[in-house]
Formats: sequence, structure tokens, C-alpha cells
Amino acid sequence: MQVVYERCAGLDVHKKTVVACYICQESDGSKRSSVKSFGTTTPELLSLADWLLERKCTHVAMESTGEYWKPVHNLLEGSFVVLLVNARHIKRVPGRKTDVKDAEWLADLLQHGLLKASFIPPASQRELRDLTRYRTNLVSERVRVANRVQKLLEDANIKLSSVATDIFGVSGRAMLEALIAGKADAETMAQLAKGRLRNRIPELQKALTGVVREHHRFLLAAQLAHMDFLDEQVNTVSKEIEHRINIANQPQEPSAASPWETPLNPDQAVSLLDTIPGVDKNIAEIIVAELGTDMSHFPSSAHAASWAGLSPGNNESAGKHYSGRTRKGNHALRSGLIQAAWAASHTRDTYLSAQYHNLAGRRGQKRAIVAVAHSILVMAYHMLKHHQPYQELGGNYFDERKKEILVYRLTRRITKLGYKVNLEPVTA
Repeated sequence: MQVVYERCAGLDVHKKTVVACYICQESDGSKRSSVKSFGTTTPELLSLADWLLERKCTHVAMESTGEYWKPVHNLLEGSFVVLLVNARHIKRVPGRKTDVKDAEWLADLLQHGLLKASFIPPASQRELRDLTRYRTNLVSERVRVANRVQKLLEDANIKLSSVATDIFGVSGRAMLEALIAGKADAETMAQLAKGRLRNRIPELQKALTGVVREHHRFLLAAQLAHMDFLDEQVNTVSKEIEHRINIANQPQEPSAASPWETPLNPDQAVSLLDTIPGVDKNIAEIIVAELGTDMSHFPSSAHAASWAGLSPGNNESAGKHYSGRTRKGNHALRSGLIQAAWAASHTRDTYLSAQYHNLAGRRGQKRAIVAVAHSILVMAYHMLKHHQPYQELGGNYFDERKKEILVYRLTRRITKLGYKVNLEPVTA
């Protein structure tokens, strides 16, 4: 096979050790290699970088397993071309497996150009990605605490959630605080209702009548304090995300694939994506943090959807199609898009809502939601690539596309019921 990189190295990365295999193609056609193990602390990783620089190494490859590759990548990023490859793409036949052989196999594949590098965003985007993922974890933890509060209220025979839509709203929070104090009866707590909830005061009195013990009050106070702390943390992280997006509004370099197209600034990208139905500011920030604003990294929207894990898998053998489950991809981006798809499915007179209802009856709700999330990602890809705003196709898009077939089918059904149908077009 043809040698693509004359001086390269393969790294087998673990928690405490890194096994490096350096390969060099000599001018006479002979191959020279050397193997050495290093630790994973910063001084030892700097020694690894010096060891590779002494040998004039140009390209380095390692597997993207776990989180252990990140310290190595951070220190080698500026001095070498670092290729982070999917472990499934380079899996060898089982047997005779050691760390040294894994490093040699990586170096051999890299030398002949048989490795496909994974997408690694720049450092600023990776920092923004860490913040958005941490905020998502905080929001998830708040949901778990809210479920614990609901479980505690059920244990105390309090049925507040059966009457109030949001037990953590202004009215619900006032009732919970009175419940913790233990100095008010059900009638007094029901009078704390605000707005339209006051129309259900008799139901609230019954719902707030329970068996509340001292340990219930203690746990409820602790859980509400935990929720307040999480709300404060979410607000703090959101402000930091907004600050980093604002300071990133600097002139961008034209993309390598399309020199005439300049990537959008993160703030511009968030404002543009916020116009998609179901996508709010938080989801738009997640898309920008995970996908970036430079779409030249993905040859097409299909590649971006596959990278996010929203494309159906191909499983065909002997002409038979088997399960087409979606592949694993970027979990944070996929989760955010699924959340946006659920919100878009509840909008009125929009293309995404029509797509969901068109598919849900035939394919099921979950498949329909994945399809809507896929559409949102395709929209985001083209909006970021061509700097175009969202264009609504309308809730009757699918009906207009097959108008004659729909009219024929409905007319035939009405005729079978014994009615005579006479259709006249409405003038504009």
C-alpha cells in the first residue's frame, strides 16, 4: 500500500499510561519504528510531545474512547495534526491483543491514510459545549428534585398537583411554604391561590387536606431549598453562556470548503435558529455549541444528521431490510433536538406540526418525533450555511402537495355514505 505520511505515530491511551508507536518511512523504502510508554500527567505528556518532536513526527492518531484522550489532545493539538478516530472503525480481529500492538496498528493505519478523523471543534466551541452540557445536567437534576417533591406530597396525602397545573408557581409555592410552616389549615392555604386558580378553591381545600408529619415538612423544606439552589446555578451558567457568545462576535475567517462564505457569529446564529418553531434560545445555544457555525465540516446535511444520531441505520442482507434503528451520535445535540421536536409538534399551523401528525398515525409518536428532530437539524444546517432565515411552509403543506389525491379520497368516502358531492373551487 502507498505510504501517505512518512513520519507518524499511534497512541494507545489509558487512564494512567499512553503507549506511543512511532513509524518512519526511510528513503530506501525500509520502515523504522520505536515504541515507548508515558504517563498521563502533564509533565509526562509534555515529554511525549518532545519525544515526537525529536523524531519530526507530523501526524498522531488515537482512539476516541472515554474522556482520557482529552488531556493528550490538549497538549498535542498545536504541535501535530491530531486524528481522533472512532474505535469501531479500527477494531482488529480478536486475539493477541496488547497495548503495544494496538499502538502499532494505529500507526500502521495512519501511515497508509486509512483512518477517518472525527470532528473536533475548536477550543472556544469546546468550552461553550461544556457550559451548555452542564446547564442541561442542572436542569435534569431540577426535574428529579421536582419529582421527589411530588412523591413526598403523595406520601403526605396532599393532592395539590391534581388541581394546580404547576405546583411550583406563585400559588403553589405559597401553599408549600405554608405547609412547611405547619401553622395553616387547608382552608387558609387554599385562600393563597392567585388568578384563575381561585375558581377552584373548594377543590384546593380537599387536595390540601392530608396527613403531614414533621419529617415531611423537613424533607419538603430541604427539597425546595435544593430547587432554589439549582435555579440560581442555571441562571449563573446561562449568563456565562450568553457572555461567551457575545464576546465571540468577532470577524470570522472564510471556511476552507467555501472561501466565499463567512461563518456566522455565534450570536447571529442563535438569533437565526431561534426563529424555528420549537427552538428557543437555550436549544439554539445547544445547537451552536454542538454543531458550530461553520458547516464546511459536514459535506451535507445528511452527514450532520448522521453525526447527531438522527439518521436511520442501514441493515440489509439478501435483499431483506431489517431493523433501521438510529445510530449512536452526539447525545447532547440529539436530546436537544428531540426536546425541540416535542415543542414544535404542539405548535399551530406549522410545517413541523403537520409533519408530526402526518407520521404519528402511521409510524407512531416516537418515530414521528425523531423525523421532526431530523427536519429541524436539516433546517439549522442550511440556515447556518446559507445565512437564510427560517421560511414557514404552512400547516397545509402536505395537503397542498397532494391536493387531487386528497380531494378524490374524501369525495369517495362521502359518496359511500350516501351523499352526492358537488365541489366548486373558491375564488381567491
